Amino acid sequence: MAQAHAQNQTRPAATHTPTATRSEADKYKTLSGFEGREEELGRSLSILLKMLHNDAGYAHEMNDPLVKAHLLAIQFARNRGELAQYVAHDIKTMEPVTLRMKGIIEKTGIREIALVALFDRTACHYGLALTSGGEGRRRSWKEPFGHVLEQCRKLGQFDLSVQEIHDHWTRPRLEGYARSMGVKLEVSPIAADGTITVELVD
Repeated sequence: MAQAHAQNQTRPAATHTPTATRSEADKYKTLSGFEGREEELGRSLSILLKMLHNDAGYAHEMNDPLVKAHLLAIQFARNRGELAQYVAHDIKTMEPVTLRMKGIIEKTGIREIALVALFDRTACHYGLALTSGGEGRRRSWKEPFGHVLEQCRKLGQFDLSVQEIHDHWTRPRLEGYARSMGVKLEVSPIAADGTITVELVD
């Protein structure tokens, strides 16, 4: 918490100037959206390039740290015979968010908000599933674990399979989130090309 507070103190605020207080000429400027955050942007790009350049052992993808963090936790829970409990804990931990989304869905009647909440505006998803996309009642992405698992199984770090993760982690979590939001999701099997598709069902 103290570290996060210190970071908040040193992180420069974005300098978007309200339209009412900008000069007439300034209204025609093209803005990057990162005004006042150039140093942060530079550091982020440096990390991006460093990650993509890292081919020690295997070619690393941008989601590599997040994938490994998930795999470490899933492997630990599975080895202890507690993967179902871990999934239930994850769903419960997310309830402050999912129950808020449930209220918005009930107020607006727009059930697609559940998909927006799970996939479109959630860095935890699109930071993990780099190919995520879709609209309307459906979202798709390529499962993110296979690339790292293939390499790390050779080292004896993990003995999980992509199918096991899908059946006992990915699918039950998504279905649990959906229940918390008062909707129902159908989670597809993993396609031959690695694609997973989720669809709202009536």
